Amino acid sequence: MNERWQIARPVFALAALGLVVLLVAACGGSDDDDGDAGEPNPQNVEATGEHSEFFDRQEMDTQLDQRDIEPETTIGEDPWVQAIEPEMVNTSEFETSPKWKVCFSNAAVDNPWRQVGWKTMQAEVDEQPDIGEFEVLDAEASDEKQISDIEALTQQDCDALIISPNTTKTLTPAVERACRSGVPVIVFDRGVDTDCPVTFIHPIGGYAFGADAAEFLVDNVDEGGKVLMLRILPGVDVLETRYSAGKEIFDNSDIEVVGAEFTDGDAAKTKSIVSDYIQREGGLDGVWMDAGATAVAAVEAFEDAGQEVPPITGEDQLDFLQKWQEDDLTAIAPVYSNYQWRTPVIAATRILNGEEVPKEWILPQPAVTDENLDDVLAEEEGLPPLHYALCGCEELPGYPEKWGG
Repeated sequence: MNERWQIARPVFALAALGLVVLLVAACGGSDDDDGDAGEPNPQNVEATGEHSEFFDRQEMDTQLDQRDIEPETTIGEDPWVQAIEPEMVNTSEFETSPKWKVCFSNAAVDNPWRQVGWKTMQAEVDEQPDIGEFEVLDAEASDEKQISDIEALTQQDCDALIISPNTTKTLTPAVERACRSGVPVIVFDRGVDTDCPVTFIHPIGGYAFGADAAEFLVDNVDEGGKVLMLRILPGVDVLETRYSAGKEIFDNSDIEVVGAEFTDGDAAKTKSIVSDYIQREGGLDGVWMDAGATAVAAVEAFEDAGQEVPPITGEDQLDFLQKWQEDDLTAIAPVYSNYQWRTPVIAATRILNGEEVPKEWILPQPAVTDENLDDVLAEEEGLPPLHYALCGCEELPGYPEKWGG
């Protein structure tokens, strides 16, 4: 496997790791993640403390373990066709002759991550000669519109239906009705509360993302150091689980969390929040983020204050990776793998050929670290600042022009 795709995550300091192991022994989207969706488990609510109603300790333990599991190459060596501990299902009942009509109900293309993914998905369709028609409806981030879209697509003689749900609970009945139509349903990115789809495709999930970031800071911030946690939005399952994992790890370390603030994904607000904390605390020793779209703004707050940028976490948006490289930051970029937009198209072709697919298709979730940063950036040279580096799109038709390069 190419070095840039190796699953790299920081090694937690031994003492802190021991605490986390004890914690684990004592005891899943909307995204950027996005992929691990689901309702809160009432049995776990009492133990969530101040984390989140979405906190599920068993699911967190599972995701943290999955980071160390070698994925199987169910279709090929590339990460978008690998799977972690797959349970394969027979799809022979859906076998039909090409050329096929594949339909897609998309939640939205309302942020750079989804825009990059959508371009990647279209390019993957172009790579599949047995797909004769690709019918797409964009829900524009509206549950009501997506419910209507799914109903409309089930009436259009689709051979397979791909769904990226806008929200979990509200879209579940619409997905269940689609399953009853007899069309093979493929759900990806964000989940629903039903196992009726033929396959559900997603990276490991939010807990893994949040833990990678928090472990890195525990390993790189001195004992007693002050860390600010920056969050985008409340109430989104995959973002809540990122925060929960981070908070669990910080609570069992010598790190002092001085605040957890919502940025609304706004660069100016992010910069203002970080500047206020720098002034209030006399400086910060680290910044944790549940998504990295505004990471550069956080960096600039330290620069404006005339302070050295402390260890910081971001994501694989190019502007942050470039800033990291140029300024030699101490940083990590957990990733909610954008290349997952290729997988549902590939899954549709396998299902319609009657080939087995994983029931839950859990994709590997790499991180960008100092070790692979240069390789990642070299392969994405010339792409725009808001491009997501781990798109898996480099060998697709139209690259890099279709992605703005």
